[in-house]
Amino acid sequence: MGESHDRLEGLAESTLIWIRDQGVVLQSARGPVPNVAQFVAGEPIHGSWWGHPAGKAIYAILNMLADSPDIVSTRLINQKVTLLHARVWPAVVRVSDDLGVDRLAAIHSEHTPSGAHHSFEVDYPGWVPPKALTAAERMSVDEAYTMLPVCLRRASP
Repeated sequence: MGESHDRLEGLAESTLIWIRDQGVVLQSARGPVPNVAQFVAGEPIHGSWWGHPAGKAIYAILNMLADSPDIVSTRLINQKVTLLHARVWPAVVRVSDDLGVDRLAAIHSEHTPSGAHHSFEVDYPGWVPPKALTAAERMSVDEAYTMLPVCLRRASP
């Protein structure tokens, strides 16, 4: 387990840093922002990432990210699983009415004692920490939009 586990830990750390820098990424879908699966694979993926040689690493990294307190999964972009880094949470909160609060429910997955997989959602803003709510109050709408990818910015009037 040693070297492989260490490599995965390093890859998880670099993936988390990349997500922090990006702010908003897709889990594995193609869309207007980069996705984690292709970042982990180090190349574009044609077809399902499950069949890619890096599929096991992608699966492991996605599970590690699901446990990170700095990542929340939503369906913000195109109803696809969209990961938001804590760095952008205040911006998301500030413009949440424009983004659509229904798209901001947090998606959680857990394994039950029987080993089954159970998914559930936490409605927005129930998942947002008080610190992010306070920071959002001090942020202008324009500041918030500059922290988000172009595809989430409102059209100019």
